[in-house]
Amino acid sequence: MSAIAQRRGATNPRVELARYRISEGEHVIYGQRINGVVRLVDERADARGRRYVIERELDSMAELEAIVADYVGQAARWDAVPARPVCLDHTRSS
Repeated sequence: MSAIAQRRGATNPRVELARYRISEGEHVIYGQRINGVVRLVDERADARGRRYVIERELDSMAELEAIVADYVGQAARWDAVPARPVCLDHTRSS
C-alpha cells in the first residue's frame, strides 16, 4: 500500500475542543479527522450515553471555532445538548 493511500484512510486522534456543563452533567466536544474529513462530536465527559455528531466536512478553522462557540452558547441557554432532536425542534419554533 502506498504512503498516500495510507494517509487517505488515516484516522487522526480526537482533540478536545471545548467542555460545557448542563444540569445532567459535563459534556465534551471533540474534533477528529477521519479519512480526510473533520467532524465534531458531543459526548458526556464520563463517556456514558449517546454521542452526537454536531458537524462533518468543515472547510476552515474559523468555521470550526464559530460552530463550537455557538453550540456551547446554545447548551448554556437551553440547559440541554443542542444536537438532541428535541432541541432541534425548539430552534424551528423560535
